[in-house]
Amino acid sequence: MAGQQYWGVQGWRFAFIMMASLSLLIGLLVYLFVVDPRKTIGANRDTSENFERDELIEKGNSYESSIWTESWTATKAVMKVKTFQIIVLQGIVGSLPWTAMVFFTMWFELIGFSHNKTAALLSVFAVGCSLGSLLGGLIADRMSHIYPHSGRIMCAQFSAVMGIPFSWFLLKVIPQSVSSYFTFAVTLFMMGLTISWNGTAVNAPIFAEVVPVKHRTMIYAYDRAFEGSFSSFAAPLVGILSEQMFGYDSKSIDPIKGSAREASALSKGLLSMMAIPFGLCCLFYTPLYRYFRQDRENARVAGSKSLEIM
Repeated sequence: MAGQQYWGVQGWRFAFIMMASLSLLIGLLVYLFVVDPRKTIGANRDTSENFERDELIEKGNSYESSIWTESWTATKAVMKVKTFQIIVLQGIVGSLPWTAMVFFTMWFELIGFSHNKTAALLSVFAVGCSLGSLLGGLIADRMSHIYPHSGRIMCAQFSAVMGIPFSWFLLKVIPQSVSSYFTFAVTLFMMGLTISWNGTAVNAPIFAEVVPVKHRTMIYAYDRAFEGSFSSFAAPLVGILSEQMFGYDSKSIDPIKGSAREASALSKGLLSMMAIPFGLCCLFYTPLYRYFRQDRENARVAGSKSLEIM
């Protein structure tokens, strides 16, 4: 859509408007058709003595503490869980390469690719990531049955470490020329297929096993907040490295043909902010081999006690 107009609106603006409209539509459909499980549970409760007892307990607790106090207490408890700390730590580092990838569009156009070909390459990468999430989930589920305490961790480390050779091959080995279009496409697809496992196949299922069900959504939100906040530094760091260390100069860029020299400088900055964080991410998963099993058992015991009280 870049470089074109739709009903008098510039293409890039129209793309944002279109995505916003789709988001509003999805939100409306969720509001109309998605059923909150908590409401279903509440509707199915009978009016027996158990319900009256629960109601009295809830009323008594309401005088002692608010929902915010309860949430803060749960947050402090979860913050002490080693597995949670480790996943947040690796997530902060592991999110850096994904934020740095926003420069892929600029890099491909510096090489000389047109808007359409650049968009096609990024679409191939997005498709690879989508299929990779599914593939990673299937493999991680299988591995968790074979190795209940370490299967998902092994999948996470494999996915993280695969980012290193693919980043190196993509940014350093493939000739930075428009004639390498097919090689770029295949590499991006395979890269997306293998480096996208951690979120859906590993982190979320592990969180589900060590975090109380009642506060699971809140803890997921904390994790997203931590990772998103720190990973936002990746893009500026790519720019700083490219300019200060590798000689990137925006003034020497040809707006039509791009610039091979600047593309090379940017690729070096990208490689620095991708290969190193991918390696650290893989390394930071290692303590889970020790703590995940223990934290999961603690969560199960706590859940059993809660059910007995209810």
